[in-house]
Amino acid sequence: MVEDISERKQAMSGDIQQRIQTEVDGSPVVLFMKGTKEAPQCGFSAQVTQVLGSYGVNFKDIDVLADWDIREGIKSFSSWPTIPQLYVNGEFVGGCDITMELHRKGNLEEILNKAKG
Repeated sequence: MVEDISERKQAMSGDIQQRIQTEVDGSPVVLFMKGTKEAPQCGFSAQVTQVLGSYGVNFKDIDVLADWDIREGIKSFSSWPTIPQLYVNGEFVGGCDITMELHRKGNLEEILNKAKG
């Protein structure tokens, strides 16, 4: 019985990982965040949204508060424990701290300019 539960968790985890991969691959810039770009639900998500907006970047927002599986799955997907998480061209850029540091150093614009589409 324990093996059945473990197998189901593993299968469910694989499904979530595939859903996340599909989202990451589906748009040039994707932000997994708390809330939406129109209504961020945490300060860190709001900061990243504001910075992306300052570059005029069109990005897909995914509200992790609306889906517990995505909220937990994104952490293992990226091996990064916090949200928000920014992806550009399918690559993990970082969370709020890394995104803000890239912005301060002038490197974020270059990364965003490489976004396909």
